[in-house]
Amino acid sequence: MIIGAGIGGLTTALSLHAAGLDCEVVDAAGALRPLGVGINLQPHAVRELTELGLGDALAATGVETTFMTFTDRFGGEILALPRGRSAGYRWPQFSIHRGELQMILLAAVEERVGPVRLGVRFEAFEQDGDGVDVLLRDVAGGEPVHERVDVLVGADGVHSAVRSRLHPDDDPLRWGGIRMWRGIAEADRVRDGATVLVAGSNRDAKFVAYHISATDPRLVNWVAEVKVDEPGLVKEADWSRAGRLEDVARHFAHWEYRHVDIPALLAGSERILEYPMCDRDPLDWWGRGRVTLLGDAAHPMYPIGSNGGSQAVIDARVLARHLASEGDPVAALAGYEAERRPPTSALVLAHRSLPIEATISLVAERAPRGFADIADVLTEAERTAMAEAQHGITDMDVRALNTRESWSVR
Repeated sequence: MIIGAGIGGLTTALSLHAAGLDCEVVDAAGALRPLGVGINLQPHAVRELTELGLGDALAATGVETTFMTFTDRFGGEILALPRGRSAGYRWPQFSIHRGELQMILLAAVEERVGPVRLGVRFEAFEQDGDGVDVLLRDVAGGEPVHERVDVLVGADGVHSAVRSRLHPDDDPLRWGGIRMWRGIAEADRVRDGATVLVAGSNRDAKFVAYHISATDPRLVNWVAEVKVDEPGLVKEADWSRAGRLEDVARHFAHWEYRHVDIPALLAGSERILEYPMCDRDPLDWWGRGRVTLLGDAAHPMYPIGSNGGSQAVIDARVLARHLASEGDPVAALAGYEAERRPPTSALVLAHRSLPIEATISLVAERAPRGFADIADVLTEAERTAMAEAQHGITDMDVRALNTRESWSVR
């Protein structure tokens, strides 16, 4: 049983089905709709989704990303990094609407696995050597629902109820003091139409813009990140909280940005979302026995490396490989965690360090009115270090990904 019908949970269902294993997806929502804003899928995730037969659907829906370009608040180019196939990967990077991606996954699950069980909320579990007793509750009527399953997977996001049962103490959300606003609007083409454009630093104010739709080339996803307070703890973070135009617009009113009309993009957004940039400390262990965690439930991280959804996809594929290859479910989950927990824990901490922000802030200090040539502002060593820091939170080794054997299990 998979708790949560997000990107991680649905990819887990498809991966288990492809490996010949039965599963059921449970979600508290009464209906699944294409909500949210844009995300990026890295080549290591696109490979796995392509092997699940979804490559054509991704290409028909999202935008194949070619570059990630960093600028100052005037638009002066600090660093441009090739992405996806432009960087030598066999698979592309896609910029795509999160809700559209979820609908692609949902349609495949419904066709191959069966309907997602909606309107049912996870509450608790107890396990023994032979299985897991799961307590669910019907959201509409309130009636308890008891199920017996072989394995329980918590893929229920940052506010995971499964995680809170496994780790009830001292597991707070940690906020870095940065507030985020996100939205979608129609606009003229940003650079070549396939570039993730990043301006400024979230030590002050940062703005990100990129196209997310193959069918509507004017659709642009934007993200604003502003340092508003000192780091601390937050009790909760509401990812659907409505933000106000005036709250975000004032941070960019003094910008003279030549690549994007930021005020028009903000004003043209039908809905603005606002939430703190937060994560949780890496866990010393994810699960016990026949219960484990996956995706944001296991390793929520800052959304600065375009890797949150991609890591959930990888979790799903690795989990299915271990369960299909190992006769003992307990041993399989232990193997899955041993393979995935160390690298994702390292990514959480790497994202939290905001590795390139100091360099971008240095550009603003050295050239407060902009520059004509970045070589006059940063040394070659400083630019190389910035590129390596960004690669560290977004990339896998190109040759290793291109040449390793498939994780598919028949």
